[in-house]
Amino acid sequence: MAKKDLKTYSLAEMKDKYIGKVGTTERDEYEYELRMTVLGTMIKTARQERNLTQEELGKLVGVQKSQISKLENGANSATIDTILKVFKALKAEINFNVKLEDHFVKLA
Repeated sequence: MAKKDLKTYSLAEMKDKYIGKVGTTERDEYEYELRMTVLGTMIKTARQERNLTQEELGKLVGVQKSQISKLENGANSATIDTILKVFKALKAEINFNVKLEDHFVKLA
């Protein structure tokens, strides 16, 4: 039986092929949704570690429970202000990293 040579693909190559190249609308939407999902997971994890309900966190932040739920499920494009308030209420440190085309800036 002849052994077939299988080509392996990197994750970046697979994204380019099945989602779209970097800079395309499809890829930008995918990357945005992925970031919102990761952010939502971080908020939910931190909330649960603090033994808070969505309603309790909402009261601390000054928003409805439904907005916390949407944030946690990645279904809300919240403002930076709201996100900062959420992490402050959770007593969680937040850092931003900004990557420019030719260099990297870390905001802490």
